[in-house]
Amino acid sequence: MKKLHVTKAGLLGATIAAVLVTSGCNKESNNAASTEVKLDTVEQKMTYIVGYNMAKQAQANGLDFQKEVMSAAIQDVLDGKDPRIAQAEQQQIMMSFQEEQHSKREEERKVAAEKNLKRSQEFLTANAKKDGVKVTESGLQYEVLTAAPEGAASPTEDDVVKVHYHGTLVDGTVFDSSVERGQPVSFPVKGVINGWVEALQLMKVGDKFKLYIPPELGYGEGGTSGQIGPNDALIFEVELLEINPSMEGHP
Repeated sequence: MKKLHVTKAGLLGATIAAVLVTSGCNKESNNAASTEVKLDTVEQKMTYIVGYNMAKQAQANGLDFQKEVMSAAIQDVLDGKDPRIAQAEQQQIMMSFQEEQHSKREEERKVAAEKNLKRSQEFLTANAKKDGVKVTESGLQYEVLTAAPEGAASPTEDDVVKVHYHGTLVDGTVFDSSVERGQPVSFPVKGVINGWVEALQLMKVGDKFKLYIPPELGYGEGGTSGQIGPNDALIFEVELLEINPSMEGHP
């Protein structure tokens, strides 16, 4: 979410204060205040936008957003009072909070990595026993959905390929799909995850494979900033369309 930049300090302070006072300071009429707030004028709308984004940012940073405390802080500014927490202590508190949040996220990531690794291993172990599934020395699993014509060419690591693909997690969650976008993509064979690098060189133009990629051949313990978590196994349906087309995109 983009941050809202307000250049007039008076408007910023007033709008934030108005939001908090309206939305939470009157405990007895909290629900009523929420329903009675007006969003007719530009200033009223700015009030809502600033307050909403501030609350969302606090939540995103792991902060338990307390309206009464925030309202008191803003009121102190509007009343010209000194902060109740000295500037030097503020910096220490913020650094301590950030360190705590970082440690918390790391612990959550470790727990997720262990859970996902177990799920991935169980899935791959069972999947390897299915008819038609082949397993390579690296642990990559694949099955041929559509076979290429006789004599079709295979790409090398130094080639560029054009493909259609559909990627899911083992629970069926779709995280990326050129098929859904309706637009195949082109990219260097050696420019993608290891599971793809290996699989593409096993394919011929016209082949359609279903790939089952172990975490170590995918995004590993790091996962991605998107839907792929740490140690997630990945499933792709990949159709090899061309070798060495013009570059059009990247998955």
